[in-house]
Amino acid sequence: MDIRQLHYLVALAREKHFTRAAMACNVTQPTLSGRIRQLELELGIPIVERGQRYQGLTAEGERVLKWAQLILNNWQSMQQELTQIRSSGADLTGRLVLGGIPSALPMIPLMNKAVRALHPRIDFAVMSMSSEEILRALEDYSIDVGITYLDNEPITGLMAWPLYLERYCLFVPDGHALAMNKAVTWKEASALPLGLLTGNMQNRRIIDRAFASANCHPNPALETNSVINLWSNVRVMGLACIMPDYILDILGREPGITAVPLKEPEVAHNVGVVAVDRDPLGPLVKAFFEAAKSFSPREMA
Repeated sequence: MDIRQLHYLVALAREKHFTRAAMACNVTQPTLSGRIRQLELELGIPIVERGQRYQGLTAEGERVLKWAQLILNNWQSMQQELTQIRSSGADLTGRLVLGGIPSALPMIPLMNKAVRALHPRIDFAVMSMSSEEILRALEDYSIDVGITYLDNEPITGLMAWPLYLERYCLFVPDGHALAMNKAVTWKEASALPLGLLTGNMQNRRIIDRAFASANCHPNPALETNSVINLWSNVRVMGLACIMPDYILDILGREPGITAVPLKEPEVAHNVGVVAVDRDPLGPLVKAFFEAAKSFSPREMA
């Protein structure tokens, strides 16, 4: 057994297609298939369901996949740490993979800026995910850290650090009938044609609970999994949308858009960084948490 075989298995499970997995690993399809077959012989178990096309992993294969993901993650972390040791403590290098809930995506560049201030050679890959997708991606090591809600749904078994408090506003065009209000009730907002995030997003579940506690149920005119799309619909279509209050500061206080705080009820949730709780901690993940502990969104804006 060698590391490449585990890479091939993880790629196959991710791509769910032998040819695509081989392309992702820069090898031929027969090479990938042959090395996975060799892994099966060495372990003495079937890993892949056999057929003309990829049909999934066997039950034994799923267990091997879990170990492969863990081993590869540990291997990558060890390589990062050894590289730093060999270079006599020089700046960390490598790519940190983040998954963020849609409402947090505009805030993530500020967090990455804080990391870069400490470690200028760290690169990032950022993906938009639901809170449930973040938990699954941490479990299979397809992301290194997640930015998600800390106090709304369980994050058992993860290390976490709060970054900021998310509150909610009704975003409307300046000429809107509610634009001059100091605040708007959730009940008043429910009567409007609204733009909201989709129902699979935790942000939407939070908003739906707020409406329910105000004994009202909106009929959204637009649903999307993108905060940027909500913002665009306020600016271009004149739609009223519910988004976190910090959006104006992050995307810019563009003339023509007003954010009116929502009340009755008052709603706020902690958003923070989460990662698999393990020892030793990967150097890049450790660096991210170090930056998180001194993170101040207002100072970084």
